[in-house]
Amino acid sequence: MALADNRRRFMPLPDDRLPGRGQPLAYPEAVLLVNPVEPELKGEVDDKYQYSCDNKDLKVHGWISTNPPVGFWQITPSDEFRSGGPLKQNLTSHVGPTMLAVFLSAHYAGDDLVPKFGQGEPWKKVFGPVFIYLNSVMDGNDPLTLWDDAKQQMSVEVQSWPYSFPASEDYQSLAQRGNVRGKLSVSDRFVSSDYIPANGAFVGLAPPGDVGSWQRECKDYQFWTRADEMGYFSINNVRTGNYNLYAWVPGFIGDYRNEAAITITPGCQIEVGEIVYKPPRDGPTLWEIGVPDRTAAEFYAPDPDPKYTNKLYINHPDRFRQYGLWDRYSELYPSEDLVYTVGKSDYRKDWFYAQVTRKKQNTYQGTTWQIKFVLDNVNQSGMYKLRVAIASASLAELQVRVNNPQANRPLFSSGLIGRDNAIARHGIHGIYWLYSIDIQGGVLVQGENTIYFTQPRNQSPFQGLMYDYIRLEAPPQ
Repeated sequence: MALADNRRRFMPLPDDRLPGRGQPLAYPEAVLLVNPVEPELKGEVDDKYQYSCDNKDLKVHGWISTNPPVGFWQITPSDEFRSGGPLKQNLTSHVGPTMLAVFLSAHYAGDDLVPKFGQGEPWKKVFGPVFIYLNSVMDGNDPLTLWDDAKQQMSVEVQSWPYSFPASEDYQSLAQRGNVRGKLSVSDRFVSSDYIPANGAFVGLAPPGDVGSWQRECKDYQFWTRADEMGYFSINNVRTGNYNLYAWVPGFIGDYRNEAAITITPGCQIEVGEIVYKPPRDGPTLWEIGVPDRTAAEFYAPDPDPKYTNKLYINHPDRFRQYGLWDRYSELYPSEDLVYTVGKSDYRKDWFYAQVTRKKQNTYQGTTWQIKFVLDNVNQSGMYKLRVAIASASLAELQVRVNNPQANRPLFSSGLIGRDNAIARHGIHGIYWLYSIDIQGGVLVQGENTIYFTQPRNQSPFQGLMYDYIRLEAPPQ
Protein backbone atom coordinates (compact mmCIF):
# COMPACT_ATOMS: atom_id res chain seq x y z
CA MET A 1 0.00 0.00 0.00
CA ALA A 2 1.27 3.51 -0.80
CA LEU A 3 0.00 7.03 -0.24
CA ALA A 4 3.24 9.05 -0.01
CA ASP A 5 6.94 8.51 -0.64
CA ASN A 6 7.47 7.93 3.08
CA ARG A 7 4.17 6.15 3.72
CA ARG A 8 4.51 2.84 1.88
CA ARG A 9 4.49 -0.61 3.41
CA PHE A 10 3.62 -4.29 3.02
CA MET A 11 0.21 -4.67 4.63
CA PRO A 12 -1.38 -7.42 6.73
CA LEU A 13 -4.04 -9.68 5.22
CA PRO A 14 -7.74 -9.48 6.09
CA ASP A 15 -7.49 -12.79 7.98
CA ASP A 16 -4.86 -11.23 10.25
CA ARG A 17 -7.60 -9.12 11.86
CA LEU A 18 -9.80 -12.11 12.73
CA PRO A 19 -9.95 -13.78 16.17
CA GLY A 20 -6.96 -16.00 16.72
CA ARG A 21 -4.73 -13.88 14.51
CA GLY A 22 -5.67 -10.41 15.70
CA GLN A 23 -6.48 -9.00 19.14
CA PRO A 24 -8.85 -5.99 19.25
CA LEU A 25 -7.51 -2.99 21.13
CA ALA A 26 -9.23 0.12 22.54
CA TYR A 27 -11.62 0.39 19.57
CA PRO A 28 -12.56 -2.08 16.81
CA GLU A 29 -10.47 -0.48 14.07
CA ALA A 30 -7.21 -1.09 15.98
CA VAL A 31 -5.99 -4.70 16.11
CA LEU A 32 -2.77 -6.16 17.50
CA LEU A 33 -1.38 -8.81 15.16
CA VAL A 34 -0.63 -11.77 17.43
CA ASN A 35 -0.45 -14.59 14.86
CA PRO A 36 -0.39 -13.05 11.38
CA VAL A 37 0.00 -15.07 8.20
CA GLU A 38 3.32 -13.29 7.60
CA PRO A 39 5.29 -13.85 10.84
CA GLU A 40 7.38 -10.70 10.42
CA LEU A 41 4.25 -8.62 11.12
CA LYS A 42 3.73 -10.19 14.55
CA GLY A 43 3.46 -7.59 17.30
CA GLU A 44 2.46 -4.73 15.02
CA VAL A 45 -0.76 -2.76 15.23
CA ASP A 46 -3.07 -2.48 12.25
CA ASP A 47 -5.40 0.52 12.31
CA LYS A 48 -6.90 2.26 9.28
CA TYR A 49 -6.64 5.65 10.99
CA GLN A 50 -2.85 5.44 10.85
CA TYR A 51 -3.13 6.03 7.10
CA SER A 52 -5.33 9.14 7.12
CA CYS A 53 -4.19 12.12 5.08
CA ASP A 54 -4.95 15.84 4.66
CA ASN A 55 -6.99 16.71 1.57
CA LYS A 56 -4.12 18.88 0.34
CA ASP A 57 -1.78 15.87 0.23
CA LEU A 58 -4.23 13.24 -0.98
CA LYS A 59 -3.91 13.12 -4.75
CA VAL A 60 -2.94 9.47 -5.32
CA HIS A 61 -3.03 6.32 -3.20
CA GLY A 62 -3.45 2.63 -3.76
CA TRP A 63 -1.92 -0.81 -3.89
CA ILE A 64 0.80 -2.88 -5.53
CA SER A 65 0.60 -6.62 -6.06
CA THR A 66 3.96 -8.34 -6.46
CA ASN A 67 2.57 -11.48 -8.11
CA PRO A 68 1.45 -10.55 -10.68
CA PRO A 69 3.24 -7.13 -10.62
CA VAL A 70 0.19 -4.86 -10.95
CA GLY A 71 -0.70 -1.49 -9.42
CA PHE A 72 -4.23 -0.33 -8.59
CA TRP A 73 -4.52 3.40 -7.89
CA GLN A 74 -7.04 6.10 -7.17
CA ILE A 75 -6.12 9.56 -8.47
CA THR A 76 -8.09 12.62 -7.34
CA PRO A 77 -7.06 15.52 -9.58
CA SER A 78 -9.02 18.21 -7.71
CA ASP A 79 -10.12 18.87 -4.13
CA GLU A 80 -12.97 21.14 -5.19
CA PHE A 81 -15.70 18.65 -4.24
CA ARG A 82 -14.16 17.56 -0.93
CA SER A 83 -15.58 19.08 2.23
CA GLY A 84 -13.77 20.98 4.95
CA GLY A 85 -10.93 22.60 3.02
CA PRO A 86 -7.27 21.63 2.51
CA LEU A 87 -6.58 20.53 6.10
CA LYS A 88 -9.56 18.21 6.42
CA GLN A 89 -8.25 14.68 7.04
CA ASN A 90 -9.76 11.65 5.36
CA LEU A 91 -9.20 7.92 5.28
CA THR A 92 -7.24 6.57 2.31
CA SER A 93 -6.55 2.83 2.04
CA HIS A 94 -6.49 0.00 4.55
CA VAL A 95 -6.39 -3.77 4.89
CA GLY A 96 -8.58 -5.49 2.34
CA PRO A 97 -7.04 -4.36 0.10
CA THR A 98 -9.48 -1.47 0.44
CA MET A 99 -9.16 1.88 -1.33
CA LEU A 100 -11.50 4.71 -0.39
CA ALA A 101 -12.75 7.81 -2.20
CA VAL A 102 -14.11 9.98 0.62
CA PHE A 103 -16.17 12.99 -0.43
CA LEU A 104 -18.01 13.75 2.82
CA SER A 105 -16.82 12.67 6.25
CA ALA A 106 -17.06 13.72 9.88
CA HIS A 107 -13.69 12.12 10.68
CA TYR A 108 -11.30 14.54 12.42
CA ALA A 109 -14.05 17.15 12.57
CA GLY A 110 -17.27 15.86 14.10
CA ASP A 111 -20.86 16.85 13.47
CA ASP A 112 -19.83 20.19 11.93
CA LEU A 113 -18.88 18.32 8.77
CA VAL A 114 -22.24 16.53 8.45
CA PRO A 115 -24.44 18.42 5.93
CA LYS A 116 -27.65 19.84 7.39
CA PHE A 117 -30.71 20.37 5.19
CA GLY A 118 -33.86 22.32 5.85
CA GLN A 119 -37.31 21.03 4.98
CA GLY A 120 -37.63 21.08 1.21
CA GLU A 121 -34.16 22.55 0.68
CA PRO A 122 -32.90 21.75 -2.83
CA TRP A 123 -29.31 20.59 -3.12
CA LYS A 124 -27.06 19.00 -5.68
CA LYS A 125 -23.33 18.69 -6.06
CA VAL A 126 -20.95 16.99 -8.46
CA PHE A 127 -18.54 14.60 -6.74
CA GLY A 128 -15.57 13.61 -8.88
CA PRO A 129 -14.65 12.34 -11.33
CA VAL A 130 -11.87 10.34 -9.75
CA PHE A 131 -9.47 8.40 -11.94
CA ILE A 132 -8.83 4.69 -11.38
CA TYR A 133 -5.42 3.81 -12.79
CA LEU A 134 -4.00 0.33 -13.38
CA ASN A 135 -0.35 -0.18 -14.25
CA SER A 136 2.09 -3.08 -14.47
CA VAL A 137 5.73 -3.96 -15.09
CA MET A 138 7.30 -6.85 -16.95
CA ASP A 139 8.31 -9.88 -14.91
CA GLY A 140 11.72 -9.37 -13.37
CA ASN A 141 11.31 -5.60 -12.92
CA ASP A 142 10.76 -4.02 -9.51
CA PRO A 143 7.00 -3.75 -8.81
CA LEU A 144 7.62 -0.91 -6.38
CA THR A 145 8.41 1.36 -9.35
CA LEU A 146 4.67 1.30 -10.04
CA TRP A 147 4.30 3.94 -7.30
CA ASP A 148 6.57 6.33 -9.23
CA ASP A 149 4.56 5.72 -12.38
CA ALA A 150 1.30 6.38 -10.50
CA LYS A 151 2.67 9.72 -9.27
CA GLN A 152 3.56 10.70 -12.84
CA GLN A 153 0.05 9.79 -13.98
CA MET A 154 -1.35 11.86 -11.10
CA SER A 155 0.51 14.91 -12.43
CA VAL A 156 -1.00 14.31 -15.87
CA GLU A 157 -4.51 14.12 -14.43
CA VAL A 158 -4.06 17.28 -12.34
CA GLN A 159 -3.01 19.16 -15.49
CA SER A 160 -6.06 17.76 -17.32
CA TRP A 161 -8.56 19.14 -14.78
CA PRO A 162 -11.33 20.03 -15.40
CA TYR A 163 -11.92 17.05 -17.65
CA SER A 164 -13.55 17.59 -21.05
CA PHE A 165 -15.47 14.30 -21.27
CA PRO A 166 -18.23 14.57 -18.59
CA ALA A 167 -21.57 15.12 -20.32
CA SER A 168 -23.51 16.29 -17.27
CA GLU A 169 -24.62 19.92 -17.46
CA ASP A 170 -23.79 20.16 -13.73
CA TYR A 171 -20.09 19.53 -14.38
CA GLN A 172 -18.59 22.79 -15.59
CA SER A 173 -16.05 22.78 -18.41
CA LEU A 174 -12.87 24.86 -18.55
CA ALA A 175 -14.62 27.58 -20.55
CA GLN A 176 -17.37 27.86 -17.92
CA ARG A 177 -14.92 28.53 -15.10
CA GLY A 178 -12.94 31.55 -13.94
CA ASN A 179 -9.69 32.51 -12.24
CA VAL A 180 -8.65 34.80 -9.37
CA ARG A 181 -5.18 36.25 -8.82
CA GLY A 182 -3.63 38.54 -6.26
CA LYS A 183 -1.03 39.06 -3.58
CA LEU A 184 -1.42 38.48 0.15
CA SER A 185 0.71 40.33 2.70
CA VAL A 186 0.73 40.33 6.48
CA SER A 187 0.76 43.41 8.68
CA ASP A 188 2.17 42.89 12.19
CA ARG A 189 4.08 45.91 13.47
CA PHE A 190 5.64 43.86 16.25
CA VAL A 191 7.31 41.64 13.66
CA SER A 192 8.14 44.21 10.96
CA SER A 193 7.35 47.82 10.16
CA ASP A 194 6.85 46.76 6.53
CA TYR A 195 4.30 44.44 5.05
CA ILE A 196 5.43 40.80 5.27
CA PRO A 197 4.94 38.56 2.22
CA ALA A 198 2.49 35.77 3.06
CA ASN A 199 4.97 33.05 2.13
CA GLY A 200 3.23 29.70 1.68
CA ALA A 201 -0.18 31.03 2.68
CA PHE A 202 -3.21 28.86 2.02
CA VAL A 203 -5.59 31.01 -0.02
CA GLY A 204 -9.00 29.82 -1.11
CA LEU A 205 -12.46 30.56 -2.38
CA ALA A 206 -15.31 29.01 -0.42
CA PRO A 207 -19.01 29.83 0.06
CA PRO A 208 -19.75 33.16 1.77
CA GLY A 209 -19.53 32.89 5.54
CA ASP A 210 -17.81 34.08 8.68
CA VAL A 211 -14.07 34.19 9.26
CA GLY A 212 -12.77 30.62 9.22
CA SER A 213 -16.14 29.14 8.22
CA TRP A 214 -14.51 27.20 5.39
CA GLN A 215 -13.24 24.50 7.75
CA ARG A 216 -16.83 23.61 8.70
CA GLU A 217 -18.30 23.97 5.21
CA CYS A 218 -19.55 20.72 3.67
CA LYS A 219 -22.32 21.39 1.15
CA ASP A 220 -20.66 23.29 -1.69
CA TYR A 221 -17.30 23.65 -3.45
CA GLN A 222 -13.96 25.05 -2.32
CA PHE A 223 -10.90 26.04 -4.36
CA TRP A 224 -7.49 26.42 -2.68
CA THR A 225 -3.92 27.20 -3.62
CA ARG A 226 -0.61 28.05 -1.94
CA ALA A 227 0.91 31.50 -2.26
CA ASP A 228 4.52 31.74 -3.42
CA GLU A 229 7.34 33.13 -1.28
CA MET A 230 6.29 36.70 -2.12
CA GLY A 231 2.62 36.08 -1.36
CA TYR A 232 1.39 35.93 -4.96
CA PHE A 233 -1.40 33.44 -5.60
CA SER A 234 -3.59 32.21 -8.44
CA ILE A 235 -6.79 30.24 -7.88
CA ASN A 236 -7.69 28.61 -11.16
CA ASN A 237 -10.61 26.76 -12.72
CA VAL A 238 -13.20 28.00 -10.24
CA ARG A 239 -16.85 27.10 -10.81
CA THR A 240 -19.29 29.95 -11.35
CA GLY A 241 -20.91 31.28 -8.21
CA ASN A 242 -20.49 33.60 -5.26
CA TYR A 243 -17.57 33.19 -2.87
CA ASN A 244 -15.56 34.80 -0.13
CA LEU A 245 -11.77 34.77 -0.30
CA TYR A 246 -10.24 33.15 2.79
CA ALA A 247 -6.65 32.55 3.87
CA TRP A 248 -4.42 31.53 6.70
CA VAL A 249 -0.68 32.08 6.88
CA PRO A 250 1.82 29.63 8.44
CA GLY A 251 3.69 31.50 11.15
CA PHE A 252 0.72 33.71 12.09
CA ILE A 253 -2.39 32.97 14.14
CA GLY A 254 -5.95 33.39 13.01
CA ASP A 255 -7.87 33.50 9.76
CA TYR A 256 -8.26 36.02 6.96
CA ARG A 257 -11.49 36.74 5.14
CA ASN A 258 -11.85 39.41 2.47
CA GLU A 259 -14.96 41.50 3.04
CA ALA A 260 -15.76 41.81 -0.66
CA ALA A 261 -17.77 38.99 -2.20
CA ILE A 262 -16.28 37.50 -5.35
CA THR A 263 -18.56 36.44 -8.18
CA ILE A 264 -17.11 34.00 -10.68
CA THR A 265 -18.52 34.15 -14.20
CA PRO A 266 -17.51 32.03 -17.23
CA GLY A 267 -14.03 32.97 -18.46
CA CYS A 268 -13.45 35.72 -15.89
CA GLN A 269 -9.94 36.79 -14.87
CA ILE A 270 -10.31 38.60 -11.54
CA GLU A 271 -7.39 40.58 -10.12
CA VAL A 272 -7.83 41.39 -6.43
CA GLY A 273 -4.48 43.21 -6.19
CA GLU A 274 -2.62 43.28 -2.88
CA ILE A 275 -4.70 42.33 0.14
CA VAL A 276 -3.42 42.59 3.69
CA TYR A 277 -4.06 40.29 6.65
CA LYS A 278 -3.72 41.77 10.13
CA PRO A 279 -3.45 38.81 12.53
CA PRO A 280 -4.72 39.21 16.11
CA ARG A 281 -2.21 41.28 18.05
CA ASP A 282 -2.41 43.86 20.87
CA GLY A 283 1.12 44.16 22.19
CA PRO A 284 4.67 42.81 21.95
CA THR A 285 5.38 39.13 22.60
CA LEU A 286 6.55 38.34 26.11
CA TRP A 287 6.87 34.63 25.39
CA GLU A 288 5.50 31.99 23.05
CA ILE A 289 5.21 28.22 22.91
CA GLY A 290 5.07 26.31 19.65
CA VAL A 291 4.72 27.29 16.01
CA PRO A 292 1.47 28.69 14.59
CA ASP A 293 0.77 26.15 11.85
CA ARG A 294 -2.58 24.66 12.97
CA THR A 295 -1.00 21.40 14.11
CA ALA A 296 0.66 20.03 17.23
CA ALA A 297 3.35 18.34 15.16
CA GLU A 298 6.20 20.36 16.66
CA PHE A 299 5.47 19.16 20.21
CA TYR A 300 6.71 16.02 21.95
CA ALA A 301 5.26 12.77 20.67
CA PRO A 302 6.72 9.93 22.76
CA ASP A 303 7.91 6.56 21.53
CA PRO A 304 5.05 4.06 21.47
CA ASP A 305 4.70 1.21 23.90
CA PRO A 306 6.94 -1.48 22.31
CA LYS A 307 3.95 -3.85 22.39
CA TYR A 308 1.96 -1.57 20.05
CA THR A 309 4.16 -0.38 17.21
CA ASN A 310 3.65 0.19 13.53
CA LYS A 311 7.13 -0.20 12.05
CA LEU A 312 6.33 2.29 9.29
CA TYR A 313 6.34 5.13 11.81
CA ILE A 314 9.53 4.29 13.68
CA ASN A 315 11.98 7.17 13.08
CA HIS A 316 9.33 8.78 10.87
CA PRO A 317 8.28 12.47 10.79
CA ASP A 318 4.72 11.34 11.56
CA ARG A 319 5.64 9.58 14.80
CA PHE A 320 2.33 10.82 16.25
CA ARG A 321 0.54 8.16 14.14
CA GLN A 322 1.61 5.35 16.48
CA TYR A 323 -1.14 3.63 18.44
CA GLY A 324 -1.68 4.33 22.13
CA LEU A 325 0.41 7.47 22.61
CA TRP A 326 -2.36 8.93 24.79
CA ASP A 327 -1.57 6.29 27.43
CA ARG A 328 2.07 7.33 27.54
CA TYR A 329 1.11 10.57 29.31
CA SER A 330 0.04 8.64 32.42
CA GLU A 331 3.34 6.77 32.36
CA LEU A 332 5.42 9.94 32.00
CA TYR A 333 3.34 11.92 34.50
CA PRO A 334 1.94 9.31 36.92
CA SER A 335 1.03 11.73 39.70
CA GLU A 336 2.11 15.28 38.81
CA ASP A 337 1.15 17.07 35.61
CA LEU A 338 3.31 18.79 33.04
CA VAL A 339 5.16 21.96 34.08
CA TYR A 340 6.67 24.16 31.38
CA THR A 341 9.15 26.88 32.37
CA VAL A 342 9.55 29.67 29.84
CA GLY A 343 13.21 30.22 29.01
CA LYS A 344 14.26 26.80 30.27
CA SER A 345 11.89 24.22 28.79
CA ASP A 346 11.95 23.20 25.13
CA TYR A 347 8.50 22.69 23.62
CA ARG A 348 9.91 20.03 21.27
CA LYS A 349 10.82 17.88 24.29
CA ASP A 350 8.84 19.19 27.25
CA TRP A 351 5.35 19.95 25.89
CA PHE A 352 3.36 16.73 25.38
CA TYR A 353 1.57 16.66 22.04
CA ALA A 354 -1.90 16.42 23.66
CA GLN A 355 -3.36 17.40 27.01
CA VAL A 356 -5.15 14.14 27.73
CA THR A 357 -6.65 12.58 30.83
CA ARG A 358 -4.56 10.58 33.30
CA LYS A 359 -5.48 6.95 33.81
CA LYS A 360 -5.75 5.86 37.44
CA GLN A 361 -6.67 2.19 37.70
CA ASN A 362 -10.03 2.02 35.89
CA THR A 363 -10.85 5.72 36.00
CA TYR A 364 -9.59 8.87 34.31
CA GLN A 365 -8.63 12.21 35.80
CA GLY A 366 -8.63 15.67 34.32
CA THR A 367 -5.22 17.31 34.11
CA THR A 368 -3.77 20.75 34.87
CA TRP A 369 -0.68 21.95 33.05
CA GLN A 370 1.43 24.85 34.31
CA ILE A 371 3.31 27.53 32.39
CA LYS A 372 5.81 29.30 34.64
CA PHE A 373 7.37 32.60 33.58
CA VAL A 374 9.16 35.57 35.09
CA LEU A 375 8.16 39.20 34.61
CA ASP A 376 10.79 41.80 35.46
CA ASN A 377 8.10 44.44 35.77
CA VAL A 378 4.30 44.52 35.58
CA ASN A 379 1.97 47.18 34.25
CA GLN A 380 -0.61 46.89 37.00
CA SER A 381 -3.20 48.97 35.15
CA GLY A 382 -2.56 47.43 31.75
CA MET A 383 -4.29 44.57 29.97
CA TYR A 384 -2.17 41.60 28.95
CA LYS A 385 -3.40 39.24 26.26
CA LEU A 386 -3.06 35.46 26.21
CA ARG A 387 -3.51 33.91 22.76
CA VAL A 388 -4.31 30.21 22.74
CA ALA A 389 -4.57 28.49 19.36
CA ILE A 390 -5.94 24.96 19.60
CA ALA A 391 -5.24 22.40 16.88
CA SER A 392 -7.74 19.79 18.09
CA ALA A 393 -10.45 19.36 20.71
CA SER A 394 -12.22 16.13 21.61
CA LEU A 395 -15.13 16.59 24.03
CA ALA A 396 -12.81 18.82 26.02
CA GLU A 397 -12.77 22.09 27.93
CA LEU A 398 -9.98 24.58 28.46
CA GLN A 399 -10.00 26.41 31.79
CA VAL A 400 -7.40 29.11 32.40
CA ARG A 401 -6.35 30.38 35.83
CA VAL A 402 -3.53 32.77 36.66
CA ASN A 403 -1.45 32.54 39.85
CA ASN A 404 -4.30 30.89 41.76
CA PRO A 405 -4.94 27.25 40.83
CA GLN A 406 -7.66 26.98 43.48
CA ALA A 407 -9.77 29.83 42.14
CA ASN A 408 -13.39 28.75 42.14
CA ARG A 409 -14.11 30.33 38.81
CA PRO A 410 -11.48 30.21 36.10
CA LEU A 411 -10.40 33.42 34.40
CA PHE A 412 -11.56 31.79 31.17
CA SER A 413 -13.45 28.67 30.13
CA SER A 414 -14.03 27.50 26.59
CA GLY A 415 -16.97 25.37 27.66
CA LEU A 416 -17.26 21.92 26.15
CA ILE A 417 -15.76 21.99 22.66
CA GLY A 418 -14.81 19.66 19.85
CA ARG A 419 -15.73 16.26 18.52
CA ASP A 420 -12.85 15.70 16.09
CA ASN A 421 -11.51 12.63 17.95
CA ALA A 422 -8.02 13.27 16.56
CA ILE A 423 -6.35 11.83 19.68
CA ALA A 424 -7.82 8.36 19.15
CA ARG A 425 -7.41 8.54 15.38
CA HIS A 426 -3.73 9.44 15.34
CA GLY A 427 -4.30 12.87 13.85
CA ILE A 428 -2.17 15.81 14.91
CA HIS A 429 -4.89 18.34 14.25
CA GLY A 430 -8.63 18.63 13.74
CA ILE A 431 -10.82 21.74 13.83
CA TYR A 432 -8.88 24.93 14.64
CA TRP A 433 -9.92 27.16 17.56
CA LEU A 434 -8.42 30.50 18.61
CA TYR A 435 -9.02 32.18 21.96
CA SER A 436 -7.83 35.63 23.03
CA ILE A 437 -7.95 35.98 26.81
CA ASP A 438 -7.62 39.24 28.74
CA ILE A 439 -5.40 39.16 31.83
CA GLN A 440 -5.56 42.23 34.07
CA GLY A 441 -2.12 43.47 35.07
CA GLY A 442 -3.20 43.39 38.70
CA VAL A 443 -3.41 39.58 38.55
CA LEU A 444 0.28 39.32 37.64
CA VAL A 445 3.30 39.91 39.89
CA GLN A 446 6.86 41.02 39.46
CA GLY A 447 8.91 37.84 39.47
CA GLU A 448 7.54 34.32 38.90
CA ASN A 449 4.01 33.82 37.59
CA THR A 450 2.10 30.68 36.68
CA ILE A 451 -0.69 30.16 34.18
CA TYR A 452 -2.73 26.99 34.72
CA PHE A 453 -4.40 25.15 31.83
CA THR A 454 -6.98 22.69 33.16
CA GLN A 455 -8.82 20.14 31.01
CA PRO A 456 -11.38 18.71 33.49
CA ARG A 457 -13.48 16.43 31.27
CA ASN A 458 -12.54 12.87 32.13
CA GLN A 459 -14.90 10.16 30.91
CA SER A 460 -12.48 8.64 28.40
CA PRO A 461 -8.79 8.38 27.48
CA PHE A 462 -9.49 10.19 24.21
CA GLN A 463 -10.80 13.44 25.67
CA GLY A 464 -8.36 16.29 25.46
CA LEU A 465 -6.78 19.16 23.60
CA MET A 466 -3.93 19.58 21.18
CA TYR A 467 -2.37 23.03 21.20
CA ASP A 468 -1.10 24.77 18.12
CA TYR A 469 0.51 27.85 19.64
CA ILE A 470 0.40 29.92 22.84
CA ARG A 471 1.56 33.53 23.26
CA LEU A 472 1.47 36.12 26.01
CA GLU A 473 1.43 39.75 24.88
CA ALA A 474 2.29 42.79 26.96
CA PRO A 475 -0.24 45.65 27.11
CA PRO A 476 -0.46 47.81 23.96
CA GLN A 477 2.21 50.44 23.65
